[in-house]
Amino acid sequence: MNKAGYEQIGVAMTCRGYEEYVRMFDLTDEALRQGKVLDVAAGASSFTAEANERGFEAEAVDPRYGTRHADWVAEAEREIDYSTAKLGRIADSFDWSYYGSLENHRKGREASLGRFAADVAEVKRTHRYKQGFLPELPFEDNRYSLILCSHFLFLYAAQFGAEFHRLSVLELMRICKPGGQIRIYPLLSLNWEPYPELDALLESIEAAGGRAELLPSRLPFIPGSDQFLRILP
Repeated sequence: MNKAGYEQIGVAMTCRGYEEYVRMFDLTDEALRQGKVLDVAAGASSFTAEANERGFEAEAVDPRYGTRHADWVAEAEREIDYSTAKLGRIADSFDWSYYGSLENHRKGREASLGRFAADVAEVKRTHRYKQGFLPELPFEDNRYSLILCSHFLFLYAAQFGAEFHRLSVLELMRICKPGGQIRIYPLLSLNWEPYPELDALLESIEAAGGRAELLPSRLPFIPGSDQFLRILP
């Protein structure tokens, strides 16, 4: 385990809810109603289900979506157990002002998974969940007006190097509509250090014709995770 941070082997199949996304990415209804929304590396989060319930047009993409739906849910259930135990061991490191307690945090994960599971169980809704692997996604150019990536890019900096991140961000720019935007959170790795290649990545975004800015996030929890990256392709 790192001297500081969160112990994780492999990419976790996590469950986060709509309100967490709103806070992470400082989302507004106006931003969500501009067109198609894509949740990248979505795992078992219920954002897509809840966004569609609210009348927005949202889809999700994740490498796991190539297997049976029941497998997605089972993996996420196991991850809730694992992550709750790990958080409990380092609970004093976090800002609990939003979640309130470790138990409330777990209940939120379980509620998110329940909504996700109910949505993917509906055959007519499975088109919302597509298998895809960064840095190459199975979508045409200029498809989405808003692209969100929560707790994958930057967080797994030790597992996925700088070139992977550069190509992944350029891929998100490719599938984003002109006038659309990409939002990525957090800007920290699992050891809670700022992504070390961020300046070089910002230069690559600019060289590709995009504009990037760091904006305040409203989800206090991980130490120092008070910003998200917004990219305007």
